[in-house]
Amino acid sequence: MTVIHPTAIIDKRAEIGEDVTIGPYVVIEGPVRLCDRVWIGAQAYVTGHTLVGEDCAIHPFAAIGGTPQDYAYHGERSYCRIGPRTVMREGATVHRGTTPESTTTVGADGLLMAYSHVAHNCDVADHVTLTNATALAGHVSVGPYAVFGGSAVVHQFVRVGEHVMVGGATVLTQDALPFMMYVKRNSCAGLNRVGLRRHGFTADEINELKMLHRKLIREGTNIRQIAAATASEVKTDPGRRFVDFILAPSRRGLAHQQ
Repeated sequence: MTVIHPTAIIDKRAEIGEDVTIGPYVVIEGPVRLCDRVWIGAQAYVTGHTLVGEDCAIHPFAAIGGTPQDYAYHGERSYCRIGPRTVMREGATVHRGTTPESTTTVGADGLLMAYSHVAHNCDVADHVTLTNATALAGHVSVGPYAVFGGSAVVHQFVRVGEHVMVGGATVLTQDALPFMMYVKRNSCAGLNRVGLRRHGFTADEINELKMLHRKLIREGTNIRQIAAATASEVKTDPGRRFVDFILAPSRRGLAHQQ
């Protein structure tokens, strides 16, 4: 049964699924779509062409689907998509796309802790954790199972690979390589061994990633050339994804220094 507090303000254009709970003083503005079993706490705000997936939780004072913080935005239609089972804690913000018909996407099973921010046109994959006050600038892409420590900040157009661990207060202005740990400013601290073990990576996969890290990062000056030369030797799927990430186009360059 859907429960809507009498003080909530719900736009007539909004679509409300089954078994949705909307708390006191919540504002739903515009053509928002809330899928089944969404829970929204007191005084949260959801607006725009925003889709909130099944079983999501939006905690008090979160603002989802707001207009982008971009001087180039002039009211064009754009979108915000939140995947199923994602939790947005107190004060978290997710802004919709800035260019016409573009989308900001947050995947399934994510956790956006208090006061974290996902800017316009970001593409955040499934199972991503943004710890308190993490801030992603516009057009950032984040791979699955990435974890950001508190107050980490990411420059616009940066790519963050899968299973990356970003330390608290770390600054990323360049692409973070998959399966690695980052600290300070663009500093690669080595393989995210603990995270990989927790997610069931085999010893062979971890050992190959360790070898690639040593070969491509510690021994090379031109990491792309070395990755291209090494690609035929890679045997595991994670190893291939690691090399593919390095060879893919990058607008910010690769953060691979120790």
